[in-house]
Amino acid sequence: MALARIARSNLRRSGVAFGSNAYQKDMFNERSHTTKKPLPSSHVDGTFSYISKIKEHNRMHFSLRGISGTPYYRTPSSNTQRVVEESESELEDDRQRYAGLEATKPGEKPRVVVLGTGWAACRFLKGLDTRIYDVVCISPRNHMVFTPLLASTCVGTLEFRSVAEPIGSIQDALSKDPNSHFLLASCTNIDTNKHEVYCETVTNGGLSREPYQFKVAYDKLVIASGAEPSTFGIKGVKEHAFFLREVNHAQEIRKRLLLNLMLSENPGISEEEKKGLLHCVVIGGGPTGVEFSGELSDFITKDVRERYTHVKDYIHVTLIEANEILSSFDVSLRQYAMKHLTKSGVRFVRGVVKEVHPQKIVLSDGTEVPYGLLVWSTGVGPSEFVKNLNLPVSPGGRIGVDGWMRVPSVEDVFALGDCAGFLEQTGRPVLPALAQVAERQGKFLVELFNKIGKQDGGKALSANGIPFGDSFVYKHLGSMASVGAYKALVDLRQSKDAKGLSLAGFVSWLIWRSAYLTRVLSWRNRFYVAVNWGTTFVFGRDNSRIG
Repeated sequence: MALARIARSNLRRSGVAFGSNAYQKDMFNERSHTTKKPLPSSHVDGTFSYISKIKEHNRMHFSLRGISGTPYYRTPSSNTQRVVEESESELEDDRQRYAGLEATKPGEKPRVVVLGTGWAACRFLKGLDTRIYDVVCISPRNHMVFTPLLASTCVGTLEFRSVAEPIGSIQDALSKDPNSHFLLASCTNIDTNKHEVYCETVTNGGLSREPYQFKVAYDKLVIASGAEPSTFGIKGVKEHAFFLREVNHAQEIRKRLLLNLMLSENPGISEEEKKGLLHCVVIGGGPTGVEFSGELSDFITKDVRERYTHVKDYIHVTLIEANEILSSFDVSLRQYAMKHLTKSGVRFVRGVVKEVHPQKIVLSDGTEVPYGLLVWSTGVGPSEFVKNLNLPVSPGGRIGVDGWMRVPSVEDVFALGDCAGFLEQTGRPVLPALAQVAERQGKFLVELFNKIGKQDGGKALSANGIPFGDSFVYKHLGSMASVGAYKALVDLRQSKDAKGLSLAGFVSWLIWRSAYLTRVLSWRNRFYVAVNWGTTFVFGRDNSRIG
């Protein structure tokens, strides 16, 4: 369709009338003896890469055949005129569709485009020297989520804004610099040859043209778009389960939990219905699943039993895991977590989910488990965006990178965080999808960017002769997890099989809270978190359902 519109538009500009059948026949016979020029097959931006070539090819072809010199004129019919006008209108729409930021000019600062606002992206943005670079951040959310404390917001231990850090306060150039921007959009594709990314704006009916699409040219591209929850293709998970990776996920979990508590107190609700409504099921025994189970058991013990006395004996939590919970932790810590959570009322079930229905899940052995709230926390995998990119792939489906976080075979493209993994030929293992991994990669890469920028290597295709120095080396600093009731686990081993210090109990809980309080990015949010913890300790958790 695009080729037909372009051809019709070129014919009109050359003075050729569509109304002459005889002339059309001659024209197509003439064209049949020419060699067809193949169209490049690359990305969705194909129109950008070959429209200008087609126009040039058509002009050359027509002039060689004598068409543009002495064209045959005939008054076009009304239908022909309408088709031509519609074609030109569609071409204008295509140009408007991908308006955007063009390539930087000589004398301007190089532009770094960052995809994402997760741990890796934000650590990179925070350290980027904006005296050297202009920066454009593209993401469907305008904040970073402090994920280790996200489970606490589901039950009211913390307020939601305490774990959300605005991107403009992480890198103020995005708010103040006229050539730096934050764009609320999702990247849909990348043309590595043209150094352009193509995006679709995240809107809610606020623009007259939906979807609104645009392009951004880059000198350097950093892909840090994160990952998506793994559902393993299990039927019904996306439709009926809640995930716990975003602030809006925590908000929805909180609303559902409080709604079920209030509905279960209504007269006429049967015993069976109460049990189903107040059964909270968590799938996945990793740190997120265990911490959420601990927060939930705390909420039930300290708040539900006081404020929902009519249904306090019906609410309970079940944690379903296919293998061992907290598999990366020391064996003694796993055993401690099991005992503590069991004592707090959490029931453990070892099994594999086969399918999910609106009010029950079915395990592989045929067991049916009713639920009122289902939280899915089984790890993450590559997003559809990452899967569809024409880039090297590491084991597990992530974007393949070398030791300097570069994507081989393309220029000026880097990837880090949960969406990236070391290529097999590097001899390095793919690192786990942890916040500390992403943060350390962001710190490494921004130091590299500042270094090459000072050596005039920031522009596109200009860093080839600059030595990058030592490659990235990751050293694990340890793992922590809260299990509720002022207890936590601290595992300071550098690897699963190494020896090191392991702690559990109240002291570990103090270490856990102190460590995360210092890791919160801004003093504003540290103040929020500290005040929320103090308020919850004195007055208990708020159980208002808003929205």
